[in-house]
Amino acid sequence: MTPLSIVSGNLLSDNLLLIASILVFAAIMITKLGSRIGTPTLLLFLLLGMFAGEDGLGLEFEDYELAESIGHFAMTIILFAGGLETSLSETKPVIRQGILLSTVGVFLTAAITGLFIYYVAGSYIGVLGSSFMGCFLLAAVMSSTDSASVFSVLRGKKMHLRQNLGPMLELESGSNDPMAYVLTILLVQLLSSKVTGPLSHLSPVWTGVITLIVQLAVGMAVGMAVGYGAKFILEKVKLPGGQLYSILILSIGFFTNGLASVLYGNGLLALYVCAIIIGNKARLHHKKDILKFFNGMTWLMQLLMFLMLGLLARPSEFGSIAIPALLIGLFMMFIARPASVFFCLLPFRDITTKAKTFVSWVGLKGAGPILFALCPVVAGLEGSTDIFNIVFFITLLSLLVQGMTLSPMAKWLKLSYEEEAKVETFGMDVPEEMGLLRDHTVTEEDLKLGETLRDLSLPHGIRVMMVRRDGKFLVPHGSMKLIPGDRLIIIMGESDED
Repeated sequence: MTPLSIVSGNLLSDNLLLIASILVFAAIMITKLGSRIGTPTLLLFLLLGMFAGEDGLGLEFEDYELAESIGHFAMTIILFAGGLETSLSETKPVIRQGILLSTVGVFLTAAITGLFIYYVAGSYIGVLGSSFMGCFLLAAVMSSTDSASVFSVLRGKKMHLRQNLGPMLELESGSNDPMAYVLTILLVQLLSSKVTGPLSHLSPVWTGVITLIVQLAVGMAVGMAVGYGAKFILEKVKLPGGQLYSILILSIGFFTNGLASVLYGNGLLALYVCAIIIGNKARLHHKKDILKFFNGMTWLMQLLMFLMLGLLARPSEFGSIAIPALLIGLFMMFIARPASVFFCLLPFRDITTKAKTFVSWVGLKGAGPILFALCPVVAGLEGSTDIFNIVFFITLLSLLVQGMTLSPMAKWLKLSYEEEAKVETFGMDVPEEMGLLRDHTVTEEDLKLGETLRDLSLPHGIRVMMVRRDGKFLVPHGSMKLIPGDRLIIIMGESDED
């Protein structure tokens, strides 16, 4: 029994639902703490899992294959939901930058970090550090930024960034997993001598190049084909409610992932492209309900995935890898990531040095790298446990150091700004041709000429559609008495009055 252990049990026991419900409840409660102290919520989920795990309260969970499967399932939903909310109009101006960062940037980060591990940090690692290919495997696992972490931090903190940095960072994090995943799988196969398929007779270099091209090309093609096919279906099919549309769209995401994998393409890239097409090109019925559904699913998947990965961690084993992990983590933050970012963005003169510096700092690690680190463990490679522990340690470091300082960094570089509050529509969908929606909070100044709605003397073409007071919705009329703090939803359109 470990020093902190006060209960002992296996997560995958008859009490699975009881244990899982307690963990989920605790995870939701600590989000309140995170919002107060400015700690990334995903970091708190990881720490909670570690606290509840074998080295903490004693909850056992060691099924790495199951963890990999659940993690991939969760990443599928998170990435698909991120694609649905990605604005193509905002992303289009930075698509070249995002693609360069997600391909060339990932490769450069892996190459630079791999050389550093082999020549500097390798002596601290043991078996893994003595192998040139093993060092590059460790670097490849950590070479991408994590989409779940980036989406969570940027959207959770509601950061509004100048120079179109928000869409660029979300595009990069949503599309760079394929490169890191392909590099990881290829290196695992080469180290385990299990390269199979039609490319098994080729040299490792050519195998890697061809595999990467096929994965990206097929993934992109499948994503576009299914995306536009789904657009046609979703616009033609009439279903009773938004919930069924949400489930249908989710099934399309799973289908896209599976089809791309069967055709030797990258499923994560395919479903991300498919989601962008559906979210931007299809005229979706009940779109707000669909996005709310996927927002809830994203939170659930992030919570379960980070809790599960935290349960897998063994902090008692971190002592032997703390020094190399710290060296590698700091090297990636301050040298490898900035070098790859500045190189990839060199052709784009309109991106300032401050902007490149901020992009360099958003090299967040998270569930993606930890899941990739499970691949060598499942394959049974020697030293794979060290890879997992090092990646986990660096992920904690990244979320703690980078995740907690993104907002201050953006403000310090003068790249963030305050956005006007969004219009409160109380959940109503109003076609654009009917007019513009605005909301207004009644003040004492507004009521100087009288307390009724009629006394406001609104201009022609402006109508109050609804009043919200103390959580209640009131239908407005001319003699309604208003009080300071009332929220009015106003529609501004053409009037037939002179």
